[in-house]
This record gives sequence, structure tokens and C-alpha cells, in this order.
Amino acid sequence: MRVAGFDEPGGPEVLRVLDVPTPEPGPGEVRVRVRAAGVQPFDLAVREGWSPPGTPEGFPRVPGNEFAGTVDAAGEGVGTVRPGDEVLGFCRLNGYAEYVVVPAEAVAAKPPNMPWEVAGGFPAAVMTPHIALEEMAVGEGDTLLVHAAAGAVGTVAVQLARVAGATVIGTASPGNHEYLRSLGATPVVYGDGLEERVRALAPDGADAALDGAGGEALTASLDLVKDRGRIVTLVEHGRAAELGVRTTPPEKRSASRIAEAARLYGEGRLRIHVRAVFPLERAADAHREVATGHGRGKAVLLT
Repeated sequence: MRVAGFDEPGGPEVLRVLDVPTPEPGPGEVRVRVRAAGVQPFDLAVREGWSPPGTPEGFPRVPGNEFAGTVDAAGEGVGTVRPGDEVLGFCRLNGYAEYVVVPAEAVAAKPPNMPWEVAGGFPAAVMTPHIALEEMAVGEGDTLLVHAAAGAVGTVAVQLARVAGATVIGTASPGNHEYLRSLGATPVVYGDGLEERVRALAPDGADAALDGAGGEALTASLDLVKDRGRIVTLVEHGRAAELGVRTTPPEKRSASRIAEAARLYGEGRLRIHVRAVFPLERAADAHREVATGHGRGKAVLLT
């Protein structure tokens, strides 16, 4: 099968199409013919040499931790998923491939009305904010501050928080303000004076904050949110412990979270924006796009 992988860490240029053996599913596993795979900052770190905990060493390495496709084989003991099922799934590595093998518990049904390019970037886009909002216990009557609210994770966080009954204030560049309003958030410009702008909307500050920007955004959150246990940072993992704020525990990823978000998508209550689609052989370009840190929504590879 074809994969987009690398033989040594480096910049985007190390990614190339490789031919590797097609994997076989073992007991409790399914093999998925991948149609689309999301591209994330997580994958860029892998390409640069980071090894996610619990993953095997060695090369070639194939990034990709979310995918969508059709089950084409199931191992012994799998009764919940059958060949022919269209699914959304997650892994740590190996998503940039024509086939991927994962535990059956790592996939959920794809809504029939979801295009493949949306499906490929759906699992991680929804699980991270789903876990974060749970960690912060965001609910009815809360005011949630979302930094980088126009990004892939931020836009889903806005929508899930609105479904939960929260008021949302989102930081973004002026060009994304109308987009955030369409999602139900009140936008503010990030940068100097952020705290004052937020307090003009919420004089007592926010009840919780999701930091997708780091730096000054996280610092402002510390002053705006009284309970630091209701601040989650997605980027400042090194500072989280010393500041007493949370991160999203990777062990809480689950297909049930994907399924819940997929239900909302199927009902028209959750939107996912795809900003760029690339063929597998242009994985390097997809990484360059994500590395800019700009743009709404997801970058996706089609296999």
C-alpha cells in the first residue's frame, strides 16, 4: 500500500510517498480502507522527531492520528463493526495511508450526509474540545472564553459550548469575526488589551477558558478566570503544571465522543470547516499549510 511517511525527521520535505506492506487486523481489530486523513500540529511534531508515548520506534514513520474510510476486514472477535461500514476513527500514527489497522473500539459510524473530506478531519477536531469542555465542566449559564476560536478545535469548542447552554467569547483576527458570530460566539480581537475587551463583555470575567493560542492568551486567562482548574491549555503543556491549569488527557479519547459529535453533525447542529484538501503525495504541502498557524478549519489528505 501507499503511505506518506519519512525515513528521518526533518522539515516538510522529508515526507514522501512510500510503498509498505498492507497491515492485517488481529483479534479485536479492524482494517480500514482510508479515504481521508486529517493533518494536525500533532503530526508536525511527529515529523520533526517526537515519538508519542507508547508508539514503536524505528523508520519509516507514518504520521496521522485521525482518519475516515470503509472497513474492509475485521479480526477475530469483532462484532460491532463489519466490512463495508463507513467509519471515523483515531490512532496515534499511520493515518496517512491507504489502509490502517486499529482496535474496533477506535471507530464510530460516519453520518451518511458527511463528505469524506470533512470526515477525515472530524475525529480529532471534535474529541479535543469535547474532552476539554468536560474537564472544565462547561454547562448552562457559564461564560467560556475560547482563544484561537476560528481554528479547527476552537470552532468546534464554540459550537459544543453553545449546545451545552454556555455563552462564548472567542478571540480571533477581525477577518474571522463574522464567522464566529455565525457560530454563536461573540468575537474579540486578540493581543494587547485583551483582558479589558473581555471584561467589557463580561465584567466578572469568564467562568472557564480554552487556550488554543498560548503566551499572552494564557496569561490573560489566569486573570479572567477565578478557578484555574477551569482553564485548559492545548499548547502550553510545559507551563500547565506550574500554573495549575489543565491539559486534555489523551487516554480520554474514545469513539463514543466521536459518535456523539457525529450525531450533532447529522442533525445539522455542528459544522466543520475544511480549509484545504491535498492528495497523499502532497502531504508535505499539507504540513506547510498547517504550520502557518493561520486559516479556519482543517487541512485534509485524500488517499
